[in-house]
Amino acid sequence: MELGHVGQTITEKLSKALVPQALEVIDESHLHAGHAGARPEGETHFRVKIQAEAFVGKSLVQRHRLVNEVLAEELRGPVHALAISASVPED
Repeated sequence: MELGHVGQTITEKLSKALVPQALEVIDESHLHAGHAGARPEGETHFRVKIQAEAFVGKSLVQRHRLVNEVLAEELRGPVHALAISASVPED
């Protein structure tokens, strides 16, 4: 599924701020149609899989907070839910 404007913005912001070795942004809005926070136009529920050196030495909670800080504007606005998988690069 091709990302819309919100998904592209998430990708751009995370790429710029965290310079990930791997990044996948998945729009899961269609799975939540009719649920709280869902809008007919979608782009409300996302899953982010990110692997970055920026996470080295950080706990899982710290990694999630870092992603949430980068995406604070989106989380206040169009994004209702964000599932995060944040890891360090494998050797």
